[in-house]
Amino acid sequence: MKTDHGSVFELDIKSIQEDGTFTGYASVFDVVDSHKDIVVKSAFKKSLVKRPAAKVKMLREHDQTEPIGKWLSLVEDDRGLKATGQLILGTTKGSETYKLMKAGLLDSLSIGYRTVRDRMDRTKGARILEQVDLWEISVVTFPSNTESTVTAVKSNSATQFRELVAAINSARNLLH
Repeated sequence: MKTDHGSVFELDIKSIQEDGTFTGYASVFDVVDSHKDIVVKSAFKKSLVKRPAAKVKMLREHDQTEPIGKWLSLVEDDRGLKATGQLILGTTKGSETYKLMKAGLLDSLSIGYRTVRDRMDRTKGARILEQVDLWEISVVTFPSNTESTVTAVKSNSATQFRELVAAINSARNLLH
């Protein structure tokens, strides 16, 4: 399985909501990435039939030992592979990932896949990925494809409420 060390997504802080979900592009079509690969439209089509969103793993930095969430939806549109996922905020890595994404410090995605069909484009000096078998999408620090963007990140209001109550109680205890 090859990992494409990431597709950039810009975090829109104004769009941060309350339940740990985020939406963006895991891959953008027709862009030469830093590995000299170009993913073309329909490259994920067969893979998504065989392995729908719920079966594609969400990892952090391709670490297979600690999943950080789940993919709710993966859809190819005219731009690329649009992904909607939910971080599991009750886990250490899920919560940490959310906080780093919210702060704009962790802002990239990377696909992990096996190449099924490809060809070389000598004029572009790049490999055209015509069909891939998608295994995982990771939230990563450094991207390869700089065209992919995330449009929204949400948090968990219950978790935020508990953190606020704990901070208020701590401050109250200091006053007594």
